[in-house]
Amino acid sequence: MKAASISVIIPNYNGKNLLQNNLPSVFAALEHAAIPYEVLVVDDCSTDDSVAFLQKKYPEVKLLVKEKNSGFSATCNVGIEQAKNRYILLLNTDIQLPENYLDGQLDYFKQADTFGVMAQIKGAKNGEIQDSARSFRLQWGKLKPNTFFHVVNPSAPIPTAYLSGANALLDAEKLKEIGGFNELFSPFYYEDFDLGLRAWRLGWKCYYYPDRFCLHDHAATTKNYRSKNWVKGIYFRNKLMVHALHLSGVQKLGWYLRTLLETCVMWLVGNFYFYSSLKQFFDFSEDINAAKKRFLALQKKHRSNRTFADAQQEMKALLAGQDVQSGKEKV
Repeated sequence: MKAASISVIIPNYNGKNLLQNNLPSVFAALEHAAIPYEVLVVDDCSTDDSVAFLQKKYPEVKLLVKEKNSGFSATCNVGIEQAKNRYILLLNTDIQLPENYLDGQLDYFKQADTFGVMAQIKGAKNGEIQDSARSFRLQWGKLKPNTFFHVVNPSAPIPTAYLSGANALLDAEKLKEIGGFNELFSPFYYEDFDLGLRAWRLGWKCYYYPDRFCLHDHAATTKNYRSKNWVKGIYFRNKLMVHALHLSGVQKLGWYLRTLLETCVMWLVGNFYFYSSLKQFFDFSEDINAAKKRFLALQKKHRSNRTFADAQQEMKALLAGQDVQSGKEKV
């Protein structure tokens, strides 16, 4: 087994000011952890002077410059492929780390089936909790990835449906085995939810560690992309894709019926961007089917036939007997 070491991967698009503000905290946390590390920044064709800034101020950073802008998933995957250490820490440019951020997180990997762990995300300006543990929820055929919960005085590690792509410490071998992020979800939205679902369905576990946090200044990246309706079109397309990839049986039938109803409602209320989402979704049908086949082959390799429903039940079992309350923790 490799000794503990970390590869930090930071995808960047026009984030020079954010890198300037937040990279010092990343290096401080890594030095405090006192284990070997490397920092990789993958630039997604920035038009600001991010690259020149890093070359001048941070020559120790491994800078990977892409030739084509392709969004979050593909950009992270470039770094994942190049990472050389035992653990991979995925961070957004707008994340700031306290010095003790990594304390306790590596302990989760003493369990052989740990896929990854994430700390709490707090707002940098007001300290409010922005992200914490999330549950698997399926309501009327619709997956709800934004359902938060917390455990009062936890007596065991807290599972979470998935790990935020902005703040996730992962087992590098497992992340590479699973193929990193599914680039079908480019340029953004739902890629981290899909990654967590695939991990659970392979028999691996995702955890939430409330004793550590990072700070997020809520710098929006989607504002750099075209129109609001274009962004909404991508969001709903990816939402459709994650259902198609992970639901089966009665649950999938419920989703079909829900989508049919939603299609009619969107027309009546004039949300025509939804029809762009549908068209894109059907245009990707062959790629979706290919992704499902690849994942089923990976499940076969790992002797797992877990469905979404199985993952949902497994997470419930891990929380059995604990005081679980819906919503985020109180600040």
